[in-house]
Amino acid sequence: MKIGISITSAYQTSDVREGARQMIARTRAAATAGLDSLFVGDHHIVATPYYQNTPIIGRLLAEWDTRTSGALLLLPLWNPVLAAEQIATLACIAEGKFVMQCGLGTGNKQFAAMGTKIKNRPSAFEQSLECIRSLWAGETVSLDGRWKFSEARISPLPPTTIEVWIGASAPVAIDRAARMGDAWLADPSMTLQQAATAMDVYQSALAKHDKRTPDTIAIRRDIYVAESGEDAQQVKDLISKQGYRGFDPESLVIGPAEEVAAKFQAFQNLGYTDIIVRNLHSDPVSAVQSTERLATVIEMTGS
Repeated sequence: MKIGISITSAYQTSDVREGARQMIARTRAAATAGLDSLFVGDHHIVATPYYQNTPIIGRLLAEWDTRTSGALLLLPLWNPVLAAEQIATLACIAEGKFVMQCGLGTGNKQFAAMGTKIKNRPSAFEQSLECIRSLWAGETVSLDGRWKFSEARISPLPPTTIEVWIGASAPVAIDRAARMGDAWLADPSMTLQQAATAMDVYQSALAKHDKRTPDTIAIRRDIYVAESGEDAQQVKDLISKQGYRGFDPESLVIGPAEEVAAKFQAFQNLGYTDIIVRNLHSDPVSAVQSTERLATVIEMTGS
């Protein structure tokens, strides 16, 4: 099992530099703890500070090494030529393997502000991904579809092959991930039982499309590695009172290192190879400490 991290990009702070500093501190903690991969997310038109993916991962890579890194792009919101250029440039900065995580995206306001139509998400996603891969291969690309452009060609080209992980939760989206992706990234809101059902859907889709099981099948978990059982219970009580992003509490991983390790092992038993964590604790010190304790989880899981 591999354990990676998706660094939280949204911060409730009046000092906009502080949010960026917190992302750097969390990355340093992840590097020291020995995590296998580093990612950032993608969202737009946010009321509170949200640090955009391509510039911030470029900065965070200065704290990383040859381990895997990457960024999420909600492809229907991006011009494919710009997306291909941005990811290719980041792959040149990264010392190791670079991954483009991608998905459809949600939210009418976000799509309207970015000049795209939410109803066109599936076709826009597929057209975009096909164009991006052709551009990375050094081809000259034209498109008369959800975007219209002609004779596009990018430089620099990626120095190594960029893996594409497709985020999906609905059966039709999981089928698309099996058909078009190098890997599938399962949704963070899934409970263990839902993740088991989704894995069956994915394996059936791979068989339907005559695809072998990939080396990577990832799932994101929002977590807090607690100092003690008492510490964990306090956080669970707070989540129970306030809620957390509309998630089923069963989908969250909160507990001391041994409890977190056991829950991660349960996902490995289902066939997931990578756990991509995100810190759910809003306190910056607690979030860094949780990441530091992942070193113990890694020892316990043999990752």
